[in-house]
Amino acid sequence: MPTVIATISLKGGVGKTTLTGGLADFLADFLAGVFGKKVLLVDLDAQTNLTTMMIGQEHWLTCNARRHTVATLFTDLLDGTESFDLEGSVQRDVSTVAGLTGIDLLPSSLDLIELAEELSAHRVAADDHLAAVEVLTNALAPIAGQYDYILVDCPPNVGPFSLNGLAMAAAYLIPTIPDVLSTYAIPHIQRQVADFGTELGREIVELGVVITKYRAASTLHQDTVRRLRRDTSIQNVLPTYLHEGNAIGAAADFATWPSLHAKYGYHGHYEQFRDLTRAVMVEADAKLARAELARAELSGAVPSSRGPFDRPTPNRSSGV
Repeated sequence: MPTVIATISLKGGVGKTTLTGGLADFLADFLAGVFGKKVLLVDLDAQTNLTTMMIGQEHWLTCNARRHTVATLFTDLLDGTESFDLEGSVQRDVSTVAGLTGIDLLPSSLDLIELAEELSAHRVAADDHLAAVEVLTNALAPIAGQYDYILVDCPPNVGPFSLNGLAMAAAYLIPTIPDVLSTYAIPHIQRQVADFGTELGREIVELGVVITKYRAASTLHQDTVRRLRRDTSIQNVLPTYLHEGNAIGAAADFATWPSLHAKYGYHGHYEQFRDLTRAVMVEADAKLARAELARAELSGAVPSSRGPFDRPTPNRSSGV
């Protein structure tokens, strides 16, 4: 069963879309194209940036018109209907790199904007903070076993859609630009996720902070990274930074590319993405294994879970 990783940031414009379209576009591209993994991307952000990055606006408009998006899941919950078509909604082999297969997408929708308020009201009416947080998990359960990784792009808040993503996730990443304003909310994210994990009865493992839009010549960026690395409350700052550069920005646009190198650049950017993908895989394997052992020691059970999806079979070789 898959390793499920959510990406969450409480501040817009910090490269979160580049990360999950880089932990969904780039990370998925490298997981599939370099490490041979099968990946499902789930876009929970109403801005639909990841979705349009992967399939383009025209394809997305078709999906939205047919109600083949994640929004239909939550509409069904609120209306008491069963309209969600799992097979029709999951878009297959969506990589923008020619010939690269093994990356699927559950698209987002602008309809999530209005649904957020209704879903919050539904949870209040139920007088249950955990009401409706497993809608996504339950919907994807029939196909979860097809994937090695499920990458969930959460909106920049800890609202009902992010909670659905976190309820499904075994672990999470925090992308940030290394400046004061962008890093200010990191402790808040950590507290919110930890508290939610306590309510679920399990830990949602923090894999670490991913530095985006890094400028090596910036004293502010250098100082901020050093501060984050010294901060004992932060589990980890992943060792590979995504440097600010035109090739990274271009990779976030919808286009068809002849190869991974053509998409991610020939001036060190390809290596940045590859190394960050490897670092995420290593962190996930190590930290989730420790978390499983800790749970087993407490319960006396055999460690077998990475979030709500059991993992009874051995993980395939990571190639790292």
